Amino acid sequence: MTVVNPDVARVSVLGSESIIVGFHLTEYLIRDILTNLPASNYVVITDTNLAPIYLDKYVNAFKKVSKDIFEAKNEKEPRLFTRILPPGEMTKSRKIKADIEDWLLANAVTRDTCFLAIGGGVIGDLVGFVAATFMRGAMVVQIPTTLLAMVDSSIGGKTAIDVPAGKNLVGAFWQPKRIFMDLDFLNTLPEREFANGMAELIKTAAISDENDFCKLENGVEAIRNAVFCSGSDVPNQGATLDTRTEAQSMLMDVILASVRFKAFVVTSDEREGGLRGLLNFGHSIGHGIEAIVSPLMLHGECVSIGCIKEAELARNLGHLNQVAVGRLARCFASYGLPISMDEKKVKDRIGSLYCHVDDIMEVMKVDKKNQGDKKRIVMLSAIGKTLEPRASVIADADIHKVLSPEQLVLPVTESPNGPKKEVSLTTPGSKSISNRALLIAALGTGTVRIKNLLHSDDTQFMLAALKSLNAADFEWEDNGETLVVHGGGGRLSVPDKEIYVGNAGTASRFLTSVLTLIPTAEGAKQPTAILTGNARMKQRPIAPLLDALKADGAEIKSIEKEGFLPIAVTPNGGLKGGRIELSASISSQYVSSILLCAPYATEEIELVLTGGQVISQPYIDMTIAMMESFGAVVERLPENTYRIKQTTYKNPDHYLVESDASSATYPLAIAAITGTTCTVTSIGSSSLQGDATFAINVLRPMGCTVVQTETSTTVTGPPIGQLRPLPEVDMETMTDAFLTATVLAAVTSPADGKGENITRIYGIANQRVKECNRIAAMVHELTKFGVQASELPDGIQIHGKPIKDLKAPKEGVHTYDDHRIAMSFSVFSTVVPHGTIITDKKCVEKTWPTWWDDLESKLGVRLNGVDQGLRLAQAEKSLGRTSIKLSTSKSLDDGKSMVIVGMRGVGKTTLGQYAAEVLGFKFIDVDHYFEATVKTTVFEFINTWGWDQFRIKETAALKELLAKDSEYGRGHVIACGGGIIETAESREVLKEHTKTGGKVLHLVRDLDQVVRYLNRDKTRPMYGEDMMNVWRRRRSWYKEVCNFEFVAYANSLVDDGYVSPTEWLAIKKDLQRFLHFISGRDTNHVDTTAGRVGVPTTFVSLTAKDLSLSLETLKEMCEGADAVELRVDLLQKPEEKEEMTDIEYFGEQLAILRRTVSIPVIFTVRSKGQAGAFSDDDEAGMFELLHWGQRWGCEYVDVEMCWTPATIEKLIASKGHSLIIASWHDVQNVTPWDGKAIQVKYETGDKYGDIIKLVGVAQTFQDNMTLETFRASKAGGKDLIAINMGAAGQLSRVINECLTPITHPALPHKAAPGQLSLAEINKARHLIGLLPAQSFWLIGTPIQHSMSPTLHNTGFDVLGLPHRYGLLECHMVEYAEDAILKDPNFGGASVTIPHKVAIIKYLDQVTENAKTIGAVNTIFVRDTVVNGEKKREFVGENTDYIGMKRRIQSLMLDPTNPPEQGLVIGAGGTARAALYTLQKMGIKKIYLWNRTIAKAHDLQKAFEGSIDVQVVDSLESSKIEPGVIISTVPADSGIELPEHVYGGIKGIICDMAYKPRRTKLLLQAERKGWSCVEGIEVLISQGIAQFEIWTGKRAPVDKIEAEVLKKYEL
Repeated sequence: MTVVNPDVARVSVLGSESIIVGFHLTEYLIRDILTNLPASNYVVITDTNLAPIYLDKYVNAFKKVSKDIFEAKNEKEPRLFTRILPPGEMTKSRKIKADIEDWLLANAVTRDTCFLAIGGGVIGDLVGFVAATFMRGAMVVQIPTTLLAMVDSSIGGKTAIDVPAGKNLVGAFWQPKRIFMDLDFLNTLPEREFANGMAELIKTAAISDENDFCKLENGVEAIRNAVFCSGSDVPNQGATLDTRTEAQSMLMDVILASVRFKAFVVTSDEREGGLRGLLNFGHSIGHGIEAIVSPLMLHGECVSIGCIKEAELARNLGHLNQVAVGRLARCFASYGLPISMDEKKVKDRIGSLYCHVDDIMEVMKVDKKNQGDKKRIVMLSAIGKTLEPRASVIADADIHKVLSPEQLVLPVTESPNGPKKEVSLTTPGSKSISNRALLIAALGTGTVRIKNLLHSDDTQFMLAALKSLNAADFEWEDNGETLVVHGGGGRLSVPDKEIYVGNAGTASRFLTSVLTLIPTAEGAKQPTAILTGNARMKQRPIAPLLDALKADGAEIKSIEKEGFLPIAVTPNGGLKGGRIELSASISSQYVSSILLCAPYATEEIELVLTGGQVISQPYIDMTIAMMESFGAVVERLPENTYRIKQTTYKNPDHYLVESDASSATYPLAIAAITGTTCTVTSIGSSSLQGDATFAINVLRPMGCTVVQTETSTTVTGPPIGQLRPLPEVDMETMTDAFLTATVLAAVTSPADGKGENITRIYGIANQRVKECNRIAAMVHELTKFGVQASELPDGIQIHGKPIKDLKAPKEGVHTYDDHRIAMSFSVFSTVVPHGTIITDKKCVEKTWPTWWDDLESKLGVRLNGVDQGLRLAQAEKSLGRTSIKLSTSKSLDDGKSMVIVGMRGVGKTTLGQYAAEVLGFKFIDVDHYFEATVKTTVFEFINTWGWDQFRIKETAALKELLAKDSEYGRGHVIACGGGIIETAESREVLKEHTKTGGKVLHLVRDLDQVVRYLNRDKTRPMYGEDMMNVWRRRRSWYKEVCNFEFVAYANSLVDDGYVSPTEWLAIKKDLQRFLHFISGRDTNHVDTTAGRVGVPTTFVSLTAKDLSLSLETLKEMCEGADAVELRVDLLQKPEEKEEMTDIEYFGEQLAILRRTVSIPVIFTVRSKGQAGAFSDDDEAGMFELLHWGQRWGCEYVDVEMCWTPATIEKLIASKGHSLIIASWHDVQNVTPWDGKAIQVKYETGDKYGDIIKLVGVAQTFQDNMTLETFRASKAGGKDLIAINMGAAGQLSRVINECLTPITHPALPHKAAPGQLSLAEINKARHLIGLLPAQSFWLIGTPIQHSMSPTLHNTGFDVLGLPHRYGLLECHMVEYAEDAILKDPNFGGASVTIPHKVAIIKYLDQVTENAKTIGAVNTIFVRDTVVNGEKKREFVGENTDYIGMKRRIQSLMLDPTNPPEQGLVIGAGGTARAALYTLQKMGIKKIYLWNRTIAKAHDLQKAFEGSIDVQVVDSLESSKIEPGVIISTVPADSGIELPEHVYGGIKGIICDMAYKPRRTKLLLQAERKGWSCVEGIEVLISQGIAQFEIWTGKRAPVDKIEAEVLKKYEL
C-alpha cells in the first residue's frame, strides 16, 4: 500500500523549502521529483547494503509514477539508471568517481540529468560531488538513509571525496534541489548507527535551544521506541497525522529541531564564514580523536566524547557550570554514546590503541576553524547557548590540561605569588544525602524540587537506575540547578536491561533492597532485575545485606560469586518485613539500605543490628533524619534495634541537599598544610554528617585555628611545616575523612622538635572495603614519597617527615579509581617539592567533578596536564610485541582425587579402576565405602530403610571422602553411584570439589546399550521407574556438577549385552588419551615451533553433518593433517537421535572422531557473522558449547573475538589444558590488513588466545602482499594464522605456516571459499620456492626388489611433496658419499645391509635408539646454527624397532600391561632391534634363542648393562611362556617352534621375513590361535616412521600400505 499524500514538514534552506521530512515518502518523493525537477535522465546511486532492501522499491515506484505522469501527457518517459557501489569510506575516491562518470558518458547521459543519492554520508558526499562536476553541474536530490546523514551531511551542500592526503580535501559546495528525510529508513538502522546520528541531534540542541535539549533529555524511551519498536498492524503508520504515534511525533519533532537550526545556520553562512562554525561544537576535539581511532569508532561516538571534553574546557575556563556538563553527559550516555575514552565499550572497540593528548593536539592543528596557529573551539555558556556566535580562540595549554588523563600539581611554595591567603568556597552537595534524597523522593508521593544535588558519577548511576525501574518521573529546571522529582509512590517494575552502577557503593547497596520491593515481573521483558557494577564493585562485599534480605524471603541470587555483585532479584510480592537481623559491623550502608525501603514492606519491620560494634553510626542517624523529614516514622529501641512503621514518603515542595562534609575536608586541609585561611560556607555544626566535625576534632588538635558556626567552618593553618602529630585519634564517626588526616600526618613535626612524631588513626576498618582497600593504598602511596606508614588492625600509623625531604614518585600517585585518594594526595601535593603527578584524575567526578577547576581557580594551586601514555609513533614500534596475560582463576590441582559420576552401567567401576592405573592413583567405590561404614550391603540398606535414607547416607559418605583432612581427598579415583546427584547437597559437594581444583568426570555411554547390560545385573535394585525417565531427570544434574565428560563410545554390543573386547580396548585407549590430556601429562598439541620440519602445519576442516556416515573416508580426509577441526555448527542431529540433546549428540560425534583418528581436535562453533552456521544472537548457547569442548578434552577451542569480553574471559578462566584459538573472520571486509582495526583484532587475539587467527577477504592479488607485510610485523609474537578467503586469497594460504586450514577431496564440500588441500598447498609452495625438492635414497645391496621406493614415493605423491626416493645400490658405503655429502638437496636415506654400521662414520649424531641397537637404518638431516653459521647435520636413527613396536602393540588388549615374557629368535642385526623392541614395550623377561648358541651369548654380552637378556639353550627343554615372539631368521630356514612354547595363552608372533607373507612359522602360530605380524607389515611401519621423520608429516598410511601390498603381490 503506497501513500500518495503523506503529512510532511518542510524546512527552508537558502530561500527554498527544499527539505521535506515525514514517514513512508517513497512514492511521494518520486512524484515530486518527476513533477518539479524534470530531466531526461534520472540516476539512482546507492550501496550494496541498501540495494537489497530499498532499490527495487524505488525503481518500481519510479516506473509506476513515471508511467502515470507521462502517459497522461503523451510524452516519452525519462530514462532511469541505477548503480550500486561498495559501502564504506573507501568508496569516496577519485577512482570510483571516475568510474561513475565514465559509465554515465558511455550511456550518453547528458547534463539534463537528476541524480538521486540514496544512502548515508558517503553516498551523499560522493554523488553530490559527481553532480557538481558532471557536465559542469547537474541536479542532485539527497535521500539520506541514516540519522547522521539526515541531520548533518545532507544539509548545506558540502560535497567531497577523500584523497591520500586526507578526508574531504577535494570537493565543492553544491546545493541539492531536494532533501527527502524519510524517517522510515531508521527502522532498519543498526542501533549503533542510530546512536551515531543522535550525537548530532544532542550537539545541535546543546548549542541552540534548551527546550529542544530537554525533549532529548526526557524523551529517550519514546525516541528509541519510535525507531526500534515500530512493529505495527497499521499500514504505513506515521505517514499521516491520524496514524502517527506519540513516539513517532516525538522523533520527528527532535529531528526537525536539529534540521531547522542547521538550515538556519547554512542559510546565514553558506560558505562557513563564522556562524556555521557553531555546528562544530564537539568536533574540534572529536575530530582529533576520530583521526586516531577511525574506523574503530564512529563519527558520532567521537563527537560525543568531544562535546563532553569541550564542555569541560568551558567549565574549566569559568564559562559553564557543572550542572550543564552533567546534563550533557547524561544525555549522550542515555542514547548509548560514549562520554569518555576510558569506557569499557570504547576500550573493547579500540583495544590498546591509545589517544595521547599530544597526538590529538597535533591533529587539531589542521582544523579549518583555526586562526593561524590559534585553535578555535565552540564554548558553551549554558545548555542551549554559546559564549560567542562563533568558535572562540582557546590557548593550547588550557586544552592540553583538560584533555590530559593525569594532573601535575605544583607546590604553592614554589609559586611566584605564593598560596592564596584567604579563600571562601562552597563544596558540592553531599553524595550520601544526594543518593538518599533521590531514592526517598522517587519512592514518595507528590512533587519535590531538589536543589544543590551532587552532579557526579554516583548520583548519575542512582538517577539512571531509578529511571530504569520506572520509580518516578524526573525533569530539570533552572538550567539544571533544580531536579524536579514526581514521586511514583513506590511503583517499581523490572527494568529491560541490567542496572549498572560502576563503582558506586552507596547506589549499589541502596538499590539491592529497592529491587526486593518490586512486586511482580508480570508484563516485564525480563523475569529478574539484575544489578551489577565494574570489576572493583564486584569485589566489594554485600553478603550481610543479601543474607538479611534472603532470610526475610527475598529471592536473590549472586550470579558470579556468592555474596557479591552481580545479583539477580526475582520479584515475589515485595519486601516481606517482620523481624530482620543484619550484621552492621562492615558497612552502615547495609543498615541504611533496609531502613530506606522499610516503610514499603508488606509487614512492619523490626531491624535488629548484630555482629558487635555498629560501623559509622552517624550515617545511620543521617538516614533516619532524612526519612523522618519525608514523613516516615522510625522508633529507636534498645540493643541497636529499629522499628519502622508502614507508610509512604510524602515529598515536600523543596529539599536542599547539604554540601558534602567529606569533600569539605580537602580545602580545609589545604589551609592547614599551607598556612592559609579557608572558609567553607556550607558546612557547620548543624550538619547531619559526621565528617563535619573534622575541623574541630582533627585540625584543631594538629595546630590549626578553627571557627565553626552552624553553617560554616573556617580553618587557619599554622606556618608551613608546623602541623602537630596526633598520638591517637578515633575517626569512627568520620571514616571517609581519614585519608585527609593521613596526608596531613605525613608532614607533621613535634612541638619541641624531639618528641614522638607519629599519628595513629583508629576506628576505620570499614575503609578496607570501599572503592579500594584505602588503608593499604595510603600506606603504599605514602611509602613512594619516603614517608613511613603502616597498617593497624582497624587503622593506620604515620610517621611525620620534613617537607623538604619528600620526593614525589616519578610515575605519580596511583589513585585506584578512588576519588578520595586522588583528592587527599592533591592536598599533599601542594607542598611536595617540584610537583606531583596524580594519575586517573577523572576519578574525582564521583563526588567533586569540578575539583581540579576549583583547586586551580578558587584555591590558587597551579596545575599542568600530563599524559604518560605512549604516543602513536612510540606505540607502533612495539605493536605485537607485548602479550597481555589473562589470569585463569580456576586452576586444576592434578593431585586432587578424581570423582566419577554417571548412570549405573556406564562402566564407572571398570573404567574408574583403569583410570586409577593410568594416573597412578588408588581406586575406591562410594558404595563399597558406604557398605564398610554402615556394615551392610546397599541392597539390604535400601530394602530396610528406603531410597531417601540411602541418599542421605550416601551424601554423608561423599562428604567424608572429599573432606579436607580425608585420606581419600588426594590421589584417588572415586566412583559414585548413579544417583549421587539426586540430592542438592551432594551436587554442591561435587561443585565445590571442582571449584577447589578437583576433577569431576561424567562418564557417558549410549543409554540403549546400558539398558541391555543392566538387564543382566540383579545386584542392585532399580529406582522403581523407567531407566529413560531416570536419565531424563538426571542428565542436567550430571552436566551441572562435572567439569569433564568422557563419552565411552561403543559401536555395538555382543549378544550377551557386553561390549566386545576390541571395542573395550578402544574405549580404554580413548580414556587413556583423555586422562593424559586433562592431567597435563600429554597434551597432544601440534608442534608449531618456527622452522621445524613439516612446515606448514595444517588442520583439516570437517564439513560433514554426521561423522558416523563418513567413517570409511574419515581417515583419508585427515591424511597428512596435523590436526582436525570439528565444525560443530555444521553438525545436524538425525531424526533417529531425537532422544539425545544437541550437546549429547555433539559429544558422541567427537567420540567417533577420536576413535578414528589420533590427531588433535580443534573444537569450533562458527557463527553466521563469522562465515559459519551458528546464530549470531545466541552468545549463551555459543559459549555453553565451547565450555563443553573444554570438558571433552579438546586440544584446541576456537573462540571468536566478536563476542562479549567478559564471556570470553570466563571461558578462558576454565580452559584447563585446552589452547584457545582467538579467531576473527572479516566477512564484511572492515578490517583491511593495513588498517588500525586489524591491529586491534590482533591485540585482542593476543590477549585472549594462545594462537591468533585472522582471516580477511582478498579482492586482488595485492591484498595478499599487504597481509604478508602485516605478518612480518608480528614476527616473534604468538603463533599467528593469517589468511585471506576467496580465490584471490589462495596464495596467503600457501604462505601461512602455522595451522593452515585445509580441505580434502573426500570431504562433501569445503569449509570456506578458497580453501586448498594439503597436496595443493605443498605443490604451490614448491612452485614459489618455499618447498625445494629433496632426494632420498635406499643405500645397500641387494635392493633391486625393495618396496621402499613404492612406499615413500606414494607418500610424497599423496601429500603433494616434490621429493623423490631412489635406489643407491653399492657394496661399499663410500660409493654413497657424493649422494650424502655433496648433494645440497639430500634429504635423508634408508640404510640396509651391509652398511647399517659402516654408515655411522658420516653422521654428526646418532640417537640413543640407534646406539643401543648398534645399527642405523635411517639418516635424516637437520639444519642447525654453530657459531653463528648455518650447518647441515646428519643424524642416524633406527626405525626397525618402531615398526615392530607399532605393529605388535596394535594387537595387544592393553599396551600398558604387556605380557611378562618375550622371545627373540636369531642373533643377527635385526635381532638387536627385536630385543630393544621388547624392552621398549615394557616386557620384563626377555629370552633369546639362536641355533648357534655362541652367537646368542655374544649378543647377550653386547647388551649387558642395557638390556637383561636370558639365552635359551634349548627350546625343547625350556619352560618359558612368552606372550610375544619375534623371529629374525630367514624364511627359508623353515623354522617351527616346539608346541609347548605357545603355551596355553594366545600371544603375538612377528616374523621379520616377508617372503612369503605367511611363513611356515606364522602358519604354525596361527593354528595355535596366536595373532600374527607379517614381515611386510613391519617393513611398511618402519618405512612410515622414516617418512614422518623426514617430512614432519603424518603419513597417509592406508594409501601407502595399499600400494606396497599391490606391488608385493606382483
